[in-house]
Amino acid sequence: MKKDKIAIIGLGYVGLPLAHAFAKQYQVFGFDINQKRVDELNNAIDGTLELTSEQLKEVLPKYNKNLNTSCLTLSTNLKDIKECNIFIVTVPTPVDKHKKPDLTPLIKASETIGKVLKKDDIVIYESTVYPGATEEECVPVLEKESGLEFNKDFFAGYSPERINPGDKKHTVTKILKITSGSTPKTAQKVDELYKSIITAGTHLAPNIKTAEAAKVIENSQRDINIAFVNELALIFNKLKIDTNAVLKAAGTKWNFLPFKPGLVGGHCIGVDPYYLTYKAQEIGYNPEIILSGRRLNDNMGIYVANQVIKLMIKKEHTIKESKILVLGITFKENCPDIRNSRVIDVIKELQEFGCKVDAYDPWANKEEVQREYGIDLIKHSKLNIQNYNAIILAVAHKEFREIEKEIQNSKLNIQNLIIYDIKSFFNKNIVDGRL
Repeated sequence: MKKDKIAIIGLGYVGLPLAHAFAKQYQVFGFDINQKRVDELNNAIDGTLELTSEQLKEVLPKYNKNLNTSCLTLSTNLKDIKECNIFIVTVPTPVDKHKKPDLTPLIKASETIGKVLKKDDIVIYESTVYPGATEEECVPVLEKESGLEFNKDFFAGYSPERINPGDKKHTVTKILKITSGSTPKTAQKVDELYKSIITAGTHLAPNIKTAEAAKVIENSQRDINIAFVNELALIFNKLKIDTNAVLKAAGTKWNFLPFKPGLVGGHCIGVDPYYLTYKAQEIGYNPEIILSGRRLNDNMGIYVANQVIKLMIKKEHTIKESKILVLGITFKENCPDIRNSRVIDVIKELQEFGCKVDAYDPWANKEEVQREYGIDLIKHSKLNIQNYNAIILAVAHKEFREIEKEIQNSKLNIQNLIIYDIKSFFNKNIVDGRL
């Protein structure tokens, strides 16, 4: 098994940690179409912050002269992966503006692999898809590009990613891995491959479709549970009850699930349910609960913005041209990942009211935010709490504890300053509203 040469296609939040883990035991080739990303990684710099410079240097031959066959080679050149016999695809699977699955990155990756696919090679997909996508959408592309026959000349596997961006405790090797293959022999091979690096162990699913379905319902389940507590927050706000106090009290029961209200974004929870509902509708079933949860969660940003405006009106602020500061734009705390951040919904709705909105985030990449959302993040040096009519805590970054102190001091001088805390992060004595 150790003679296997592994190609990881896509070096983002999922692919890079996986490549690093495999490179400790195998000869691994990381492939990505983003030359800037590859150049940075070859210089031991990971902009996603999933790996430290030291972690990269331990598997890069440029820095570690003691490496033999177990190492990591990073490239944008197709010829560098043509000698590999195992290809692992870790590209994004987003949705389009109509909330339909966008398989373009997956198809492009399959075309790339098809150009170098050889007899007896195995292609393993980790990207989240709807049940059937691997064999119905990806395999035909591999066959067309390679001229090879599926399950005769080459084989496929599916082992869904379970990366949690920014989580330094539950890293790739410490999370139990689902595995599967297109034939019993392939399934065993895929399972053994992952078992060699995953210390938490593996679960071999009976087939690829089962593994695909298991992945897509993981995040759909979380989405529905968060939608439930978001709906509770809407109800309790009208009843003038503290939602967090209710959840804390209910949480004293041993089997109460500890979900909290909030904005639901990111590359998984806010996207994956649409893959399942798409497939369900394709076969003639309308998934009411899943879509209802999605609609509720997708509208939470608008709800937050409207709550802030109501609080401002109560304190007699002039809404048009008022200045609002939004703290945080990444999709989760202490992480630079801005993919599918729903904070943008809050900002856009406030702008619709005529407000001037500034956003500050010490974790996010300024250029990436501008490119993705058209927003210019302000620098900390330009941040003056007293310049704003309202402040919204959108992401619970640890750095915002210092800003909490500034707000406490400012509240003494600015009696009508509105503080809205989406994450229940600040001391409740200084906030005017929260979910």
